[in-house]
Amino acid sequence: MRSRAVPYLFLLPGMAIFLVIIVWPALQALRMSFYDWKIVAGAVSQWVGVDNYVRAFTDPHFWLSLSNSGIYMIATVIPQMVIGLFIATLLKKKSPSQPIFRVLYYLPVVTSWVVVSLLFKYLFADSGLVNFTLHDFLHLMNSDVSWLSQRGTALVVICALGIWKGVGWSMMIYLAALQGVPESLEEAATMDGAGRWQRFRAVTLPAINPATVFLSVMLVIGGLNVFASVQLITGGGPVGQTDVVLSYMYTQAFTYLDFGYGSAIAVILAVLVFILAIFQLRLSRDRDGEELA
Repeated sequence: MRSRAVPYLFLLPGMAIFLVIIVWPALQALRMSFYDWKIVAGAVSQWVGVDNYVRAFTDPHFWLSLSNSGIYMIATVIPQMVIGLFIATLLKKKSPSQPIFRVLYYLPVVTSWVVVSLLFKYLFADSGLVNFTLHDFLHLMNSDVSWLSQRGTALVVICALGIWKGVGWSMMIYLAALQGVPESLEEAATMDGAGRWQRFRAVTLPAINPATVFLSVMLVIGGLNVFASVQLITGGGPVGQTDVVLSYMYTQAFTYLDFGYGSAIAVILAVLVFILAIFQLRLSRDRDGEELA
């Protein structure tokens, strides 16, 4: 019994932290979503059942924020994976300068979201460096563009930041996967007359499929959970047009103190993320099964 208990004793501290920091707050948020929650001392929170969920599904601004989260997810996930794989392919071969390029490409990943968000806000301001370069220096535009004052251009800026900051992480995952591809498979394909693209498509891509699945799931989750860049660059403006789900939830909970409605929005997002992750994993498993068959 003592020998069997040892592994669980090692797991206990981590599980305790996980339960206290993750599970318990999540259960509390779920509970709060069924109340008109009051934070004032002595005030009684009123049970409202599913009214907060009904309100969310009939709230046009919730659907706008959800669409913005979806646009961000779609616009950032695929470019991060494609560009990351391309860079990883270039850095696969060993060279004296390889470590330097790895650090340079990975540097945005470890840079603070606050710092890079404020940097992009400055670059795309009305009198920022981007407008100066395009209008005053290169004369490619007749006037300055109000990048952060319109929904479309503001989302472009936010998505560009997401891609720039996330490419390095995708690159490192793919680089590790590429280094695990057996050279014997590529040599056998070369002996069979396969060209570079044929080897990449028939040998490399199937071999790194687990990394692709992992990346797609994690990037989709991260894309739907975008918050810091939106909050710091536009604050959800203009007039809430660039709100994403988490920024709208934050506004409802911490600006209007409507914690019940904010919790309901958080629960809906968590369920949506869970469904998408399961769907991606099942789709990948079915595809792998068909390939084996």
